[in-house]
Amino acid sequence: MTYLDYQATTPLAPEAFEAMLPWLRDQHANPHSSHRAGRAAKAAVEVAREQVAALLPDGGTVSFTSGATEALNWAIKGVGGPVVTLATEHAAVLDTVATIAESTLLPVGRDGLVDLEAARAAIGPGTRLVAAMLVNNEIGVIQPIADLAAMAHAAGALFLCDAVQGYGRVPIPDGCDLIALSAHKVYGPKGIGALWIRDGVSLAPLLHGGHQEAAGRSGTLSPALCAGFGTAAALMTARADGDARHVDRLWAVALDTLGKDWTVNGSTEHRYRGNLNIRRDGLDVARLMSDLRDIAFSAGSACASGSGRTSHVLRAIGLSDAGAKSSIRLGVGRYTTEAELIDALTRIGAAARAQRVAA
Repeated sequence: MTYLDYQATTPLAPEAFEAMLPWLRDQHANPHSSHRAGRAAKAAVEVAREQVAALLPDGGTVSFTSGATEALNWAIKGVGGPVVTLATEHAAVLDTVATIAESTLLPVGRDGLVDLEAARAAIGPGTRLVAAMLVNNEIGVIQPIADLAAMAHAAGALFLCDAVQGYGRVPIPDGCDLIALSAHKVYGPKGIGALWIRDGVSLAPLLHGGHQEAAGRSGTLSPALCAGFGTAAALMTARADGDARHVDRLWAVALDTLGKDWTVNGSTEHRYRGNLNIRRDGLDVARLMSDLRDIAFSAGSACASGSGRTSHVLRAIGLSDAGAKSSIRLGVGRYTTEAELIDALTRIGAAARAQRVAA
């Protein structure tokens, strides 16, 4: 199997697996217990917390959560509305914002970038929260987070950054007040994420119980998951330059291999290049995926898989239903080799051309 779906999830780093193993096999103490074994487990959690925080701005604290969906729900519901966000946000943001009485969705251009004039007009007195994704999960576009955060603060609002796809890959501006993260997007385990909260910001709790996390999140933490997340974050720091060079090289190889029959969706300049969302007119994506079952790629966000709906992100950048349905998302990363990418793209191109001949 050739794996080209890094936006859906990344492979677990071997180092993260090894860091988790002792806490799964040999040590089982509750990190919130006061005995010696509990204190050892808590120490492992705190090391992981520091490792995750090392890639985030100064002046805040990391609260572990069950994942980014919980972190985003907590941030949005914990602040409340009115909320201003983007039409291309993840469903975890859009569906949560929809539960709040007052909300505004900002449009984006064909390049996927937010309309800053529309943002300036929408973010005004009374706005309590502005939320935006650093790197879009479907098309990889990097939003002007610093500009949006400045607008939020000028209006007296807080700024929430969904940094799930950008953490460790794209610098996170200092202007954020809340930052949501997910371990399994950075070569860590599934089932754990985090919400970074700027000092002085308080949130209403989403989960009620033991208040195990200082910011008010309740629930027993898993030392194993925390250790895996922390190790994965430390690797993102240590391997940042090498990972970036590798992804840039794969991007260049992909564009050269695909040729002119494919169009990139979204900005090619303001983009994380490990995400290649492309379309080809008339492409039957379901047939393509059926023909190439040993290549893992996506027809859109894994979170919307099976919904039958075309991508709201692709519609927001102006694509018709036909254009959205003829698009695929290819995701590459640390463990993708140049040779396997070239082979996969060559086969994808051949299968796509065969459809046209058959038609």
